[in-house]
Amino acid sequence: MRRNSSLISDGGFLLLFIACFVTIMFTARDPNLYLQNIIFLNVAFLIAIITYFTTITTGLILNILFVFGYGTFTIYQTVVQGDVVTAQSYFWLFMTPVFTAITWMFTQASKQLQEQNDMLTKKNASLATMDESTNLKNMLSFQKDTTVFMALSDRYKIPLTLLVLNVKYWHELRRMIGEEQLNAAVYNITTISQTSIRANDSLYMLTQDNPTWGLLLFTDRDGADIVMNRIRSRMIEMNETERSSRNRFELNLRMGAFEYNAEETPTPLEWIARARKELEYDV
Repeated sequence: MRRNSSLISDGGFLLLFIACFVTIMFTARDPNLYLQNIIFLNVAFLIAIITYFTTITTGLILNILFVFGYGTFTIYQTVVQGDVVTAQSYFWLFMTPVFTAITWMFTQASKQLQEQNDMLTKKNASLATMDESTNLKNMLSFQKDTTVFMALSDRYKIPLTLLVLNVKYWHELRRMIGEEQLNAAVYNITTISQTSIRANDSLYMLTQDNPTWGLLLFTDRDGADIVMNRIRSRMIEMNETERSSRNRFELNLRMGAFEYNAEETPTPLEWIARARKELEYDV
């Protein structure tokens, strides 16, 4: 389908060039009719442009009006003034609808390609398992991984804790500092989080709008507290370093952790909701 739309779009573009070349050659052949041909050429282009931005129905109605008006004018010249019907008359009666048809063909193919591209973009976004700004695993990947880890925890009695963290007053910070500094802050927090956990633990970017990180820890709730304290101490060090160099704003984190329990958190989404609930107690 995509290949057919591309061929139709290319074909319409090529036909438009050919039609323009033929029309220019016809317009330039007789200097005495140059002004009249230029007027009809502008009318043909105007109808084609209107068709491009509206629908083929509008283009057909305008072509019918043009054919009716130009036909009436030709009959008047023939009957009243005694002029002979020449190729001049037939040419514009034929070429004006041709311009409209070519424009519609090109427009339809381009719209189909755009719709297919939008569909593929949405499909790719729904299937993507990596956050494009941080290269961290995203919410979709979290749900897939957590389902496996929850089953392992149930079977082998492995403690599993989800630690969720985000930046306090993030939306206020967005209004005060530049996008480059925000991206640097996200990168720094990601780095601190990655270096504060063990190799077998996992780090995820759960949301992007208000960046929320999820740390899946193979430990109990007390072990999660150790990780939280480690992250806080490194954030203090980073704030001191950044404040003394180029950035004069301070980042403060909110953190909450909830240990996996098959009865209280039967699904990954329920587990995230319980962990986020713990953020409310970190003031």
